[in-house]
Amino acid sequence: MKVSFLDLKRIDEGLKDALKSKFATMLDAGVFSGGEELRLLESHVSRYLGSPYSIACANGTDALELALRALDVGSGDEVIVPALTWVSTAEVVKVVGAKPVFWDTDEDGLLAADWGKAITERTKAVIPVHLYGKMQDMESLLFQAQKHKLYVIEDAAQSFGSFAAGKAAGTFGDVGCLSFYPTKNLGALGEAGMCLTDSDLLNERIRRLLNHGQVVRDEHVEVGRNSRMDSVQAGFLNVFLQEFTNLQQRRKQLAAQYLDGLGAIAELKLPSGVMESSHNAHLFVVQTLFRDELKSFLADHEIGTAIHYPKILPDMQSYECKGDFAKARKLSQNGLSLPLNPWLKTEEVDYVISKVKEFFNQKSMDVKKQL
Repeated sequence: MKVSFLDLKRIDEGLKDALKSKFATMLDAGVFSGGEELRLLESHVSRYLGSPYSIACANGTDALELALRALDVGSGDEVIVPALTWVSTAEVVKVVGAKPVFWDTDEDGLLAADWGKAITERTKAVIPVHLYGKMQDMESLLFQAQKHKLYVIEDAAQSFGSFAAGKAAGTFGDVGCLSFYPTKNLGALGEAGMCLTDSDLLNERIRRLLNHGQVVRDEHVEVGRNSRMDSVQAGFLNVFLQEFTNLQQRRKQLAAQYLDGLGAIAELKLPSGVMESSHNAHLFVVQTLFRDELKSFLADHEIGTAIHYPKILPDMQSYECKGDFAKARKLSQNGLSLPLNPWLKTEEVDYVISKVKEFFNQKSMDVKKQL
């Protein structure tokens, strides 16, 4: 059996037909920038997530940059960022001229609770990342941030559909940033992103910045950029959003299957909280000291896996800095993402489980032979 990590060609036929129909409708309408599909998407997301304002933009990286610029974060400012995250989280801080200050994570890859030790007189914002779909403890983080008058920008690129106490990831801070990259739980068929906020002023400014600093046609009141979402992607997202709840239920079923099948392996740390509402099961990341061997073993049996992420940002040339990032580095060295998406078959997950068990049974036998 061959199990791909993610094969988007396997989107079910009914959904493919709905996407084709949506594209045909839009082709006939002839509106490919702005328009009704974009307005509908923003309205639907606001309703689903409980966000007063949902602002469509070109991609998740742009969403983070727009948030920083709207909050006037720039030269001379510092922004606290977790050491383990996708590069965009720190990249945008440098792009606006500020300095990313890295801090360690907990064992799940979320910004460590003692991040307040990184605050200096230059700190202007903090960017918690809801990594792998698991939400940061936002109540605690907001208390600390408000105490020091810091802006909070949520990197919710991986956590669409995660809720804590009925409140959605991305709706706690000053701005929440979403990515609709095709691999996400709610993904477009290309690049797309969004900013969430409850501020009238930030809503106005982000919309202005993403459209060349333009208030009305040919009236540019500040330097902006072009970060408008493609209307066709908005249309596709409207289709996917209608099926989102069903697709999430399927993810959770498969995650439960993994937990049940792999729970007895002592050498394998399973993701925590993946069945809770505060985790959208975007990724199923296991941890083991034998990560690279396990990855190779599964590849030999035609099972695709991924590493999110093999290096922490402070170890990269463009972001290199000293510090104690022990837990983040350990996760980068031990973490392995197993296949988890709504189009997997139950028997495929059973096959992955059987091969993971086989690997650790062999490891156990090897140890006994050495005794």
